Amino acid sequence: MAKNLQTHLEKLPETLTRDLDKNLCVCNEVPRLKVIEAIIEGADTLEAVRCQTYASDGNGCCKRQVQKLIDHLHPTALEDI
Repeated sequence: MAKNLQTHLEKLPETLTRDLDKNLCVCNEVPRLKVIEAIIEGADTLEAVRCQTYASDGNGCCKRQVQKLIDHLHPTALEDI
């Protein structure tokens, strides 16, 4: 695992780092790690994550989880609300 990725994962609560290889978005089969990587690379909104990964583009049941990851990895995203 890349050092930069590991540094970001350390910012997250343990509940958000479980099962990194399992799908966060079941509808589009997007693994949790792919969503985290997209956020680290700059996707700081739900729409940006959706455009890069297709997560939350199905029935949207994973929107809360994606938003929690954004909130923890991009604290400035909370300031815009």
